[in-house]
Amino acid sequence: MNRNHKKAWLYLLPALLFLIFFMVYPLIDVFIYSAEEGFNFASQSYFGVGLYNFSYVLHDPYFLQAVQNTIILVIITVPVSTGLALLISLGLSSIKPLRDLYQTIYFLPYVTNTLAVGLVFMILFQPTEYTDGLVNMVIEFFGGSAVDFIDGPYWAKMFVLCFYTVWIVLPFKILVLTSALASVNPDYYKAARVDGTPKWRVFTKITLPMISPMIFYLVITGFIGAFKAYSDAVALFGTDLNAAGMNTIVGYVYDMLYGDSGGYPSYASAAAIILFAIVLTVTCINLLVSSRKISR
Repeated sequence: MNRNHKKAWLYLLPALLFLIFFMVYPLIDVFIYSAEEGFNFASQSYFGVGLYNFSYVLHDPYFLQAVQNTIILVIITVPVSTGLALLISLGLSSIKPLRDLYQTIYFLPYVTNTLAVGLVFMILFQPTEYTDGLVNMVIEFFGGSAVDFIDGPYWAKMFVLCFYTVWIVLPFKILVLTSALASVNPDYYKAARVDGTPKWRVFTKITLPMISPMIFYLVITGFIGAFKAYSDAVALFGTDLNAAGMNTIVGYVYDMLYGDSGGYPSYASAAAIILFAIVLTVTCINLLVSSRKISR
């Protein structure tokens, strides 16, 4: 190892130590906790090692409900938010007057506090003693009946959660896709105009392939972010998500650690490992598909 290599390792040492102490060690600790059956938080003792914790979590109706909620949230919000971001980015890229103003307006939800946005959504959807909520007022104006989106049926609560999640993640995706569209070589579009190529074909044969790496990046990070959703549900339905039937996997892990029924790090660790396996599998599949699509 020459002198330059030693310097390189020396520069990397702080980052490596940070990763070891705050990522690698906690991950190993979680694996250990998940295998310790009957772990007692107070006495730091356990009576066995095995897969009982995983069996308990996989048969817990609260966890199964959290998995269902998370999967529905992922399936709906990731494609919807990515598609809307692409449409808005295309619109922003095709206009010149007030473009910067529009980009700032679309980016505002990203820099706004999550709980503050949640309170706004509660005002929009939650009935009060005076009104049925702004959204229900619009529904009733067009002849429909009011719906309790916060304490009502499951589909209504899931609609609000998905709508809220899309609203939160949309600005970042718009920013990324707008930058990607701006980086496309304009010579391709000039050549297409000379050949009289239709706009839809320009989009499918030039624009979409050129920005496909950014689209797949947003899809992968969107899947990971949606699987880690928790604060969104808390902002809308409060901290007792199990009672509302709107808990997520991360919320279940938190409840097992710190909630009213908490104090069970073994169950929380088992649920965290299951979440890790799900996210890792989905990410690998997305990377495999994206590598094939982009390489063509």
